[in-house]
Amino acid sequence: MPILLIAMMVGLVGQLVDGALGMAYGVTCSTFLLTLGVAPAMISYSVKVSEIFTTGISGVSHLFHQNVNRALFWEIAIPGVLGGVTGAYLLSNFPGEKFKPWISVYLILMGAYILWRSNHKPIVVGTEPTKAVPLAAAGGFLDAVGGGGWGPIVTSTLLAKGHQPRYVIVSVNLAEFFVTLSQAITFFIFLKLENFKIIAGLILGGIIAAPFAAKLCQILPSKVLMRIVGIVLILISTRTLLLALGKI
Repeated sequence: MPILLIAMMVGLVGQLVDGALGMAYGVTCSTFLLTLGVAPAMISYSVKVSEIFTTGISGVSHLFHQNVNRALFWEIAIPGVLGGVTGAYLLSNFPGEKFKPWISVYLILMGAYILWRSNHKPIVVGTEPTKAVPLAAAGGFLDAVGGGGWGPIVTSTLLAKGHQPRYVIVSVNLAEFFVTLSQAITFFIFLKLENFKIIAGLILGGIIAAPFAAKLCQILPSKVLMRIVGIVLILISTRTLLLALGKI
């Protein structure tokens, strides 16, 4: 099957998940691309370039509607960028095969975390940011190394702390554009952009899936979708981990 078509299918699935849940585009696409044998650095690079378009459009829209908590945005954007650049640098300058087992473990943990989040509803108690700098730095770093995770880590944790969902989701979404852009620039400096078909496929698949994702969000409960995503990430990443370790 042509790589462009495969990437379109991956991007379509990733956007369906992200459009329905508001997170997990990166980890979903990375999980599938990792099973296809794509190098970890190229996976993260491709996902980040494709995400520039989606996060940019989303961020502008949120700014227009004035839904951004500016204090929270600045608290997470700067450390998120620094963490993302650090992760992208490490992934670009070390052998990719050595990262595969660790990335698989990370994706398994992300799947388990999403499953856990599906059974816990956050309690809303306020809107002001509190001690989000370490969280954003870790989220940016893991997002770059694992090809995704900014939304599941940062958004879910802030919601669990009791911040108002509307401002958390919007502010984290806007910050994600700058985190993603900084990662893509770092990859561009240290890596050659050779996988145009994968990037184009991810973008095209995401565009096709966007309207269906909105409808899917209306039909299926978010908890059901989160559980499906969590289970799929765990199963696929476990298989990839066993292959990387030579167990199967």
